[in-house]
Amino acid sequence: PSSTAIDLGTGRTAVSVSVGQFHTCAILDNGEAKCWGRDHRGQLGDGGTNTDTNAPSSTAIDLGTGRTAIAVSAGHQHTCVILDNGDAKCWGLDNVGQLGDGGGNTNTNTPSSTAIDLGTNRTAVSVSAGHMHTCAILDNGEAKCWGQDAYGALGDGGSNTNTNAPSSTAIDLGTGRTAVAVSGGKLHTCAILDNGDAKCWGYDYYGHLGDGGSNTDQGSPVLLSGSDTWDSSTGLSSTGLSNFTASIEGADLIIDEAMTNITFQYNATAANGS
Repeated sequence: PSSTAIDLGTGRTAVSVSVGQFHTCAILDNGEAKCWGRDHRGQLGDGGTNTDTNAPSSTAIDLGTGRTAIAVSAGHQHTCVILDNGDAKCWGLDNVGQLGDGGGNTNTNTPSSTAIDLGTNRTAVSVSAGHMHTCAILDNGEAKCWGQDAYGALGDGGSNTNTNAPSSTAIDLGTGRTAVAVSGGKLHTCAILDNGDAKCWGYDYYGHLGDGGSNTDQGSPVLLSGSDTWDSSTGLSSTGLSNFTASIEGADLIIDEAMTNITFQYNATAANGS
């Protein structure tokens, strides 16, 4: 690492960072979002001429009047954020619908003025931009994905058809189950459920899905198998959507009432691996 920190602006610090294929995005301590790096598809979101930059702009991304970012995820050539009101917005490459705006799969170099339609009165609490698809967890614990569905990466159990907007029907995670974490890869997706189970779906040529099967692609979630399954007693507890604690890489994320009160607590013991 350089001895000099990235210049995020006078007096500004970073609270979150996400690295895409050739670009990087950060949320600042004042809720602004900035990206830098490759911009040939508009993935920096600066509304400019799709010109690569080697440092953050002095001007933050326009997220909408009065809006700030609470989560960011940089994908292959697109970027997504969750705003302080629970809206989700994406920008950049949209060749297979990964921006979720329901439009004509047109690349955009700035966030839309209209949020992604996640369903009536639904908001996002987590987002993950994969290679050419995007997934989100909603405030009721449902999970939805959109974009490229090659090999079943969207998890909708359908005919592997690309979609340019979230489905009206959530992914079937199992009876009574909700999602507390989601991660989109190149051609597959995985989620952690409220009971600590982990499930994956999509491309399985190299055993990505961890189901112990015959490396068969799956269009719907399948449970991880084997002796190294997730131990919910050591890192994850959940009592439903509105109040859960997840311990990830030394940080406890506590959400009390979706999108209204988010607290980060540093866990030194977990960070030190003890």
